[in-house]
Amino acid sequence: MMTSRLHRLQKELIDRLENGIDSCTLALDEITLVVHKSAYHQSMQILKETPGFLFEKLVDLAGVDYLHYEKAGREGARFAVVVHLLSLVHNHRLRVRVFLPDDAALSLPTISDIWPAANWYEREAFDLFGIHFEGHDDLRRILTDYEFEGHPLRKDFPVQGHVEVHYDETESRVRYRPVSITPREITPRVIRKTRGADD
Repeated sequence: MMTSRLHRLQKELIDRLENGIDSCTLALDEITLVVHKSAYHQSMQILKETPGFLFEKLVDLAGVDYLHYEKAGREGARFAVVVHLLSLVHNHRLRVRVFLPDDAALSLPTISDIWPAANWYEREAFDLFGIHFEGHDDLRRILTDYEFEGHPLRKDFPVQGHVEVHYDETESRVRYRPVSITPREITPRVIRKTRGADD
């Protein structure tokens, strides 16, 4: 029953969005729609407003860094934005993925005009991955300090960071300074229980 409903939804998505998508797959009772960057905003508008879809709830939006993960990237695209949508009317869930092929200019149109809830999610993706959302009316850092440099969820960002915060007694304020932590290789300890005579 569930699978037949999902197959129907998959066919409707392909028929309605055929020119704007790369793929529409159904696996483990979940549909993943991969949308072209150029058709992203229009496709999201269709997903929300078309009576057969009515994905009126944006559940999540997140950036993804596929560095060192060859299977997921498309044409060498390292970054993607993944959006999870929910239709309360039809009881459908949908994952929408859009790849950002140019690492130097990671940008995508905002969908906060379609789902206002996208506002803070897009700010988070901007802060942590450096993805710029064109048309966003308040694209500022949300989790790191405004003076923070870099994007901490990128896979090539050092675990210890570039700077650390400290309180400067002479200036009576918080300041940044280069990280004083020295990276080191940590070898995991393996503890094996020795077998006794009774074992």
